[in-house]
Amino acid sequence: MIIPFNKPYMTGRELTYIAEAHFHGMLAGDGPFTKRCHGWLEKRTSSPKALLTHSCTAALEMAALLLDIQSGDEVIMPSFTFVSTANAFVLRGAIPVFVDIREDTLNLDERLVESAITRRTRAIVPVHYAGVACEMDTIMAIACAHGLSVVEDAAQGMTASYKGRPLGSIGDLGAYSFHETKNVISGEGGSLLVNDPALVCRAEIIREKGTDRSRFFRGEVDKYTWQEAGSSFLPGELIAAFLWAQLEEADTIKRQRLESWRYYHERLASLEEEGVLRRPVVPPDCQHNAHMYYVLLPDEVTRDLVLASLRNDGVNAVFHYLPLHNSPGGLKYARIHGSMSTTTSVAARILRLPLWIGISREQIDYVVTAVERVCASSCKTSLDCR
Repeated sequence: MIIPFNKPYMTGRELTYIAEAHFHGMLAGDGPFTKRCHGWLEKRTSSPKALLTHSCTAALEMAALLLDIQSGDEVIMPSFTFVSTANAFVLRGAIPVFVDIREDTLNLDERLVESAITRRTRAIVPVHYAGVACEMDTIMAIACAHGLSVVEDAAQGMTASYKGRPLGSIGDLGAYSFHETKNVISGEGGSLLVNDPALVCRAEIIREKGTDRSRFFRGEVDKYTWQEAGSSFLPGELIAAFLWAQLEEADTIKRQRLESWRYYHERLASLEEEGVLRRPVVPPDCQHNAHMYYVLLPDEVTRDLVLASLRNDGVNAVFHYLPLHNSPGGLKYARIHGSMSTTTSVAARILRLPLWIGISREQIDYVVTAVERVCASSCKTSLDCR
């Protein structure tokens, strides 16, 4: 049996909507399907403004421009994240300040954030790993006390929430990803949630090459002109048409992923009880979206052994980020605050298992049996991560 790590899911209406966009002669950005997507996102998140972008990376780059991040400014974030989280601010000349992650959720450790703040700090960027929320009440309180902005990297957090509030809608700005590996997809794509009403007008300008073109199309000005620095961040209408088909089924997608996630969790409980591995931790205040299922193994040697064995059995499991603080770019552009011991340990021990819409219980059983088989002989030596 061959089990891929991911299979991009199509609802069945994507090509119909793409053909409809083509039929009506609207292929550039901000057409009818884009407006539908904006409306859906704004209604579901209660954000004053949602703007589609061509990637989550673009949404984060827009956030850096919106906050007027300057050379020498510092931005606090985890090292256990995709490079776009840091790159968006490095492009403005800012210095990422890496703080360690929590042992349980693998999210930015909110208890370490305040001590990392200096007179140069401008923003905090919590990353909601695996669609499980950071401790946002604490982070927002710290930001408020120190006059800092909060940009939620909710690339993995679409349809997840914290104390009932959608991820991405809590900070001043939030960024989603619709990459084909995410829950709701458009191949490439993303969205910026502008939660601070004072930033809405500038967000539209920055997204439209620095012009007030959006106001012109709404009839608010009789011509549009260059207002400030910006770029072309909007996706084409075909991307929006594809995405609209996905958003229509977002609740169904989440429900089906949760069913598979919970079955993994049930099947792996005995291995956790035996001390062989650790399953994901979801705090009670976090309503996750089953973006991924991962396990933590005793050490890097064991993780690599399990990974190789699974691949030999036809299971395409993967590990995840190499910590940014140890990368050439991190060493060049960023600084570390405190110990990165949890980040370093987790990155060496994590193993992500296949999870996608349509994965069967038979396939999950096959994956778990393969994990059990290799762990029976190699994983009981030193694990103490419960």
